[in-house]
Amino acid sequence: MSEANLQTPVKPIKIIAAACNNNGIGLKGHLPWDLPKEFKYLLASITTVKQPGKKNLIVWGRQSFESFDEKLLPLENTIIVLLSRALREVPKFAHYICRNEEEVVTLVSAPPLSDEIETIWVLGGVECYINMIRHPWCNHIYFTKIMADFECDIFFPDFDKDVFKLKEEYPGVPSGIQEEKGVKYIFQVYEKDQQKQSQ
Repeated sequence: MSEANLQTPVKPIKIIAAACNNNGIGLKGHLPWDLPKEFKYLLASITTVKQPGKKNLIVWGRQSFESFDEKLLPLENTIIVLLSRALREVPKFAHYICRNEEEVVTLVSAPPLSDEIETIWVLGGVECYINMIRHPWCNHIYFTKIMADFECDIFFPDFDKDVFKLKEEYPGVPSGIQEEKGVKYIFQVYEKDQQKQSQ
C-alpha cells in the first residue's frame, strides 16, 4: 500500500432515495408526494455524524439541489458538492462544484476534506446515482419503498440485487411498514455483498 493510500482512508459512499411502485422519484423537478416524517428521516440520515468534529459530504445534482426547499438550508454537519458541467460560481449554501463523480472522489481524497469528511451521501440525480452505485466505495443504498402509485418523470435506476442485498433489519433504521397521510412505506437498506462484487 502506498503512503498516499495510508493517508487517505476510504470514505463510505451511501446512496439515499425514496421511490414509489414504478421506481419513480420525481415529477417536474419535485417530489410527487408530501411525507414529512419520511423526509425528516432522510435529513436525519444525511446530517448525522458519529465522530465529533466530522461532517458528511452531500453530493447533489444541480437540478435536485435547486428543487430543494431553501428554508431547510444550510444542513448541519454537511458540506455540499454540486455536480454540474455548466455552473461557474458556487451557489448559496453549496461549497464546491465538480464536473463528475470522479472529481468528487478526488476532492474528498485530499486535505482538507480527507480529514474532515466521515461519509459521502448521494442525493441524485439519476446519472449520479448510476455512477456512484458502481463506485467501489459504495456499500449501502438507503431506499424508502413508497407503496403507492404516483405520476413521475424521473426514475431510480435498476441495480444488481445479487450484489446489493436487502437487509431484514439495519441499526438505526425503523423497521416495518410506516404510514403517513394514508400512504404506506418501508425503510430499506441494501448492503453490498463483497463476495459477489469481487466475482
